[in-house]
Order: sequence, then C-alpha cells, then structure tokens
Amino acid sequence: MRDRRSKREENEPPPPPRGRARNGSLLTPKRIAYIALTVVVLAGMGAYAVKTMKDNEAAPKDGLTLPELARMLDNPMAPDPKIDALKAAAAQAQRAEAIKAARENRPDFDPVKIVKKAPGGAGFDPAAFPPGSRPNPGSNKALGQQMAAARGWSAEWGCLEKLWDKESHWNERAMNRSSGAYGIPQSLPGSKMASAGADWQTNPATQIKWGLGYIAGRYKSPCGAWAHSQSVGWY
Repeated sequence: MRDRRSKREENEPPPPPRGRARNGSLLTPKRIAYIALTVVVLAGMGAYAVKTMKDNEAAPKDGLTLPELARMLDNPMAPDPKIDALKAAAAQAQRAEAIKAARENRPDFDPVKIVKKAPGGAGFDPAAFPPGSRPNPGSNKALGQQMAAARGWSAEWGCLEKLWDKESHWNERAMNRSSGAYGIPQSLPGSKMASAGADWQTNPATQIKWGLGYIAGRYKSPCGAWAHSQSVGWY
C-alpha cells in the first residue's frame, strides 16, 4: 500500500507556491464584470461628447439677432432684410437719377408717382378710387398732426411732416417709382397696411394709423425715423 501511494504521489504535479496566483486567476468573474462596465461607461461618455460637439457646431454662434427674434414673435413692424435691401436699392437709384437730371439741366427727379388704381396684395385685388375723389395732402397733414399728437408726439410734428413730405407728399395714392412702396407712409408692400384696416388702399386715416405704428415699432419716434432717413435715404 505504501509503495502504491508513493508512486501516485510521485505522479501528481507539485502544488503551486504559496502567495502566487494560479494561471488565469487575474480574470476573475468580478474583474471581468468591472472591465465590461468601464468600457460601457467610457463609450457612453464618448458618444455624449460627440453629440454635444455636433450640437454646439449646429447652434447659432451669436444667438438670434433682434430682427430674427422679432419675426419669431410675429411682429409686423420687425425689420426685414429683404425689404430693407429693396428700400436701399430704390434710394440709390433715386440719387443716381437726381444727379443725372441735374447734369442734363432737367427738372428735379421726383421718385413719387400718383397711381390711378390702388395696388392689391395679401388677398386684396387692385382697387379703383371712389369716383370724383381727389387726394387732399393738406387735409391729410392736418389729420396726421392730430393723430401724432394723440400718441404724445406733438413736439415731433416737424420731423413727421418732413419725413412723409419726402416719402409721398402726403398723398394716399403715392407709389415709389423704384420699389413700389405705397401710400402716405410708403409701406412696402402696401398690403402691410391691411393690419390697420381693410380700407388701406384708399383711406388716408388707415394709412396714417399704420405708418405711426410702424415708426413707433421700429424707430420709437418720428424724429428717430427722420434721422434714419436723412442718414441712409430711406426709413
């Protein structure tokens, strides 16, 4: 029996040294789970970083401009870059035509024409003026002065008078030869004035009401609008 046990013991591999781990013991189930969790966390953080970077690249660098914010809030008096560009082009064309007229000793160029039919737009058809009616710029001025005073602009009447003298001669049938702006305040397009009344095509009071609202919304006061007009040729 002793001989058999001795031979079996001789054939068995020696036990591992104390204090050293067996081969493969470094990757225990617990460590494998920890490594997998770490990989998942790092992958998630990487994906979040990439998404944040893409979102930041797509976001406006300087936020919304005031005109953009005003249009988002559906403000009809908000500046519109396309309309402003048309106004600027019309002002430039008028200056060029005035210089040409002066060189050729012709009468001063008048950018305003008086139309025989009111323009349409925004669901409105072009409209004929009431039979026998005639524009009365003097009466329109008196009405404009009264309506401006009601807004607290009595002291700025001089600015408003000069502004709309330049724009339309205070004629409700006035149209700009270059841009097509219409009415006493020279709305572009004229159909914008429909927000002040359905009779915007022919009624001076409705046009003046809209024009005063436009001035208040964009320039704060008639003198602010007049200063802008004097600076760039339009308002």
